[in-house]
Amino acid sequence: MKDPKKNEEIEEVVKNVAQAEAILEQEEALKVAPVEEVAPAAGAQPAPKGRRRGGDRERKPAPKKTSLTDSGMVEKVVSINRVSKTTKGGTRLAFSALVVVGDAKGKVGYGLGKASEVATAIKKGLNSARKNMIFVARRGTTITHEILGECGSASVLLKPASEGTGVIASGAVRAVCDGAGISNILTKCHRSNNPINVVKATFDGLSRLKVIRQN
Repeated sequence: MKDPKKNEEIEEVVKNVAQAEAILEQEEALKVAPVEEVAPAAGAQPAPKGRRRGGDRERKPAPKKTSLTDSGMVEKVVSINRVSKTTKGGTRLAFSALVVVGDAKGKVGYGLGKASEVATAIKKGLNSARKNMIFVARRGTTITHEILGECGSASVLLKPASEGTGVIASGAVRAVCDGAGISNILTKCHRSNNPINVVKATFDGLSRLKVIRQN
């Protein structure tokens, strides 16, 4: 028999991407939190250096682990979806995470990770994105020319913009532009607004940009 309370808790976790990123930050903070030392009371004798009261050895702070943003890359979670698979034993719940990774210098990639936990799905997506990165032709802080990218029923129009315009784009296209280091661009999504297809359409357009060579 299905537990409705459990399903409600899962739906609350994946309502927005910011909540998923907050969960990851809390997990990393718990892993790297140092052990706090209690100051001795007035007149009390300090405990020996080798051992504490009760015979326990002095604990050392845990070594800091590399978090998702310590690699020097721009890493953004675009969307998180809850997926379910009906089997003979019941319904299995899982999560799929769409992640964009870039170095803000012209290289950017995307990945889709699936796992039973949100954190694991994001890590799988990051690994997949790092392996499938493309080079984007740029002209200063914008793209070289206007182009239309398509994927399925989604199409994204990308137009170069002058300095100071900013990134005029939706959340999915903005994540790709930030990862590629594009800070001035005009975009418009047509027909479908599915984040996965929009990201793929954006990559289709950026991958076909031509490099301007000056003789």
